[in-house]
Amino acid sequence: MMSVDGQSPATEMRPMTIQPCPAQQRALDSLRAALSRGNIFTLHGGAGSGKTTVLRELHRVTGGVFLTMKGFVDAMRSRHPLAMEETFEQWVTEALTAHNCVLLDDLNLISDVAGGCGGYPRSGFLEAPLTALVAYAVGAGKKLLVACNHHCSTAIRHRSYDGHIGEFEPADYECLCRAYLGDGSAGRLDYARIHRFAPNLDAHQLKWVAVSLQPGEGLDTQRFIDFLLSNHLISNVDLGEVQKVTLRDLHGVDDVIRGLETNIILPLENDALATEFQLKPKRGVLLVGPPGTGKTTVGRALAHRLKSKFFLVDGTFISGTSAFYGRIHHVFEMAKRNAPSIIFIDDSDAIFESGEELGLYRYLLTMLDGLESESAGRVCVMMTAMDVGHLPPALIRSGRIELWLEMHLPDEQARAAILSQCLRPLPPAFREGVDMDRVVAVTEGLTGADLKRLVEDGKNLFAYDKAHGLRLRPLTAYLCAAVEELRANRERYAEAEAAARQQRPSRAVGCE
Repeated sequence: MMSVDGQSPATEMRPMTIQPCPAQQRALDSLRAALSRGNIFTLHGGAGSGKTTVLRELHRVTGGVFLTMKGFVDAMRSRHPLAMEETFEQWVTEALTAHNCVLLDDLNLISDVAGGCGGYPRSGFLEAPLTALVAYAVGAGKKLLVACNHHCSTAIRHRSYDGHIGEFEPADYECLCRAYLGDGSAGRLDYARIHRFAPNLDAHQLKWVAVSLQPGEGLDTQRFIDFLLSNHLISNVDLGEVQKVTLRDLHGVDDVIRGLETNIILPLENDALATEFQLKPKRGVLLVGPPGTGKTTVGRALAHRLKSKFFLVDGTFISGTSAFYGRIHHVFEMAKRNAPSIIFIDDSDAIFESGEELGLYRYLLTMLDGLESESAGRVCVMMTAMDVGHLPPALIRSGRIELWLEMHLPDEQARAAILSQCLRPLPPAFREGVDMDRVVAVTEGLTGADLKRLVEDGKNLFAYDKAHGLRLRPLTAYLCAAVEELRANRERYAEAEAAARQQRPSRAVGCE
């Protein structure tokens, strides 16, 4: 086979030959078919999609010279740092002069610095040498093939034939894993299931997982997924810093737990049923309830349950600050890469209370309408709120919020369960003297958070009397005293809030 240069293709020392996966092969076939029709060619693909693999296969066919960023760095060693564009132009021109075909990998690495970085003193100047290089290649009948990400230089874009490496499908996962695991171990994996769990893995990540696991009898699909959970798919939540709770720790909200299990957790956790019935988590979920009823506890439980499928937006995301939208965008992008997943926006009504947070409002509308991408449609946006009146109407209207769950005050049975749970860690002699019926009766109207607090306050009152040698009363008395103090504090807070509300100017609620 002869090359475009009229000579045998150049060979390089390579650690191993990796066959292109189907998505890469389609891009390769597209460019090979275009070779006889033009001079400028562009290979597009995301980071880790295998652009280098495709270019190397093209190099095997075309011959010529294969330029990498190592060659550019070597060329820059003796040049001034601000001569990047001139060095690049000279480097590629010399290659085009000596060869009929030049293949240039990772053009975006240079373009990102010299072409579009506002901090670079000559931002945008790279377009000039690229325009000259394209004109030279066309005029001299040379072929220039470049690989870049999805955003290519204008100088090249309007003159080139394009090849695209699309999103990987299960067949691509299988092809890439077989290259590193071998047919035996790779044949035991369910690639459709792996792809459903993590549909956005690239070639580098698949290689890393395969090499890290190593072929062996113990390798199966669940082990592969567990490795992804612990090493690659990463939430923005440090679970070590999140109180360890489960949905079973919530009492009196069985309807809420059933709604979460049915509409969110089941489609994410039960792959067999999700596949059989094409289940997807609800796109928009609103969890409403008074403060202290367990909305944030639901978030903690989901974070531990779903791990790398859970992403949090909370009070640390301060609207109005310069970093707010950047952090929000980063969370949504991480969630889309790990889709199906959940974005949990805690106290969303506090974000929208001023009526001025229209940027996030529009962003959420786009996500909930599913207009952005297929991956966006596999992200569940779950919001908690105390006052629905502070949320923009268009966010909560039918069709965008698909599931509305209401947290409510615990009834007698739930209060008894919560109190028993809070008293359980105490010494037996201490907790066994509690008149549970009396305490449950005097705590009517209190939230779960209130009940936990009164147990702590009751312990403090008991410890104070014991430390000062005072006569000790039954624990029930201390708990009832703590209830009285809690209610008194509530009344004082309500009076202060009413006074503040009278002085507070009226605020507009987000518009339609």
